Amino acid sequence: MRILHTSDWHVGKTLRGRSRLDEHREVLAEIARVAAEEDVDLVLVTGDLFESAAPLPDAQRVVWDALLALRRTGAEVVVIGGNHDNQHAFDAWRPLFAAAGITMLGHATRPELGGVVECTTRAGEPAVVVLVPFVSQRYAVRTEQLLELDAAEASAAYTERMRRLITSLCGAFRPDAVNVLAAHCFVRGGRVGGGERDAQTIVEYAVEAAHFPVSASYVALGHLHATQQVAAPVPAWYAGAPIQVDFGEAEQPRHVLVVDAAPGVPARVEPRRITSGWRLRTVRGTLDELAALAADAGDAWLRVFVREPARAGLADEVRAVLARAVDVQVDPAVRAPETGPRVATRHGRSARELLEEYLESESTRDGRVVALFERLHDEATAEAAEAG
Repeated sequence: MRILHTSDWHVGKTLRGRSRLDEHREVLAEIARVAAEEDVDLVLVTGDLFESAAPLPDAQRVVWDALLALRRTGAEVVVIGGNHDNQHAFDAWRPLFAAAGITMLGHATRPELGGVVECTTRAGEPAVVVLVPFVSQRYAVRTEQLLELDAAEASAAYTERMRRLITSLCGAFRPDAVNVLAAHCFVRGGRVGGGERDAQTIVEYAVEAAHFPVSASYVALGHLHATQQVAAPVPAWYAGAPIQVDFGEAEQPRHVLVVDAAPGVPARVEPRRITSGWRLRTVRGTLDELAALAADAGDAWLRVFVREPARAGLADEVRAVLARAVDVQVDPAVRAPETGPRVATRHGRSARELLEEYLESESTRDGRVVALFERLHDEATAEAAEAG
């Protein structure tokens, strides 16, 4: 059986207010071409298809078109919800996508309710796929327990609940089938890509790789944006994001994974480089130095640290020589002390960016505060999407 594993599309993600939908269309079309060229039997999309729990219609169309294109290759398509997705909406859409031959699951559930799916390849090979969408700490550890436990105890309780969930669902594995576990989670020891939400990549959400069962042919992971294998008893990989989601991932290569699997033996995994889409780069220099970099910048989106004193119109001067500069800042090494309060613009900036700027202005920046804010913001966004 041949599997294509992809994850963390983050469709709807903007870059300092600039749409990336055209980029996503190109990248997802390339992924569909890889699926067709490799004649894959099964496509696994392991969460975070969207950037937001309330995606705009244009972003939804890009994702739905991509899933249908993958299905038209003849492969079975299986999708699980990630922490950025509206998992309730995924569950509501399940019957509609089932009619198109696409399996979708928003929340972790019992085997008979969709937590385990079985399929047969065109050559008649059976597969058992266990689905573990993102599980929030509040969902895994009941509210009353969270109020009674300290941080270490709550983290241990989450990890134990996830172990029990995975073990229970993987009880459906069969010796005569290709057994696959698809999960959107943070595996302890995984390497972050730079654009993930801190609130869901901290120890409170950790899953132990040792808990993946040896009966699995392959473990398909989503959540971390760097393509990587994790140390586990069986082949376990993060496919990574097929685009560079933010400047923290600049120059990071992007992949999908092509997996060859057979019953009773570990899968063989081959990363396939994704070449569509635009690069993200960070450059530094004076205006003259930046002008000299223009020819080398190509079609990359640029974050620019200008090594000149702040002055009115400086950003426009930078963009005159680097047209694709989307984030222009004065290099901290030459930044003059501020003489008055700054007025932040909200246009094209995320809630996290605005909070971090406020905390920095108050000299009280604390990663724990940012993580807590993101967790609450995600919950409020999801609840608003459900109510709407």
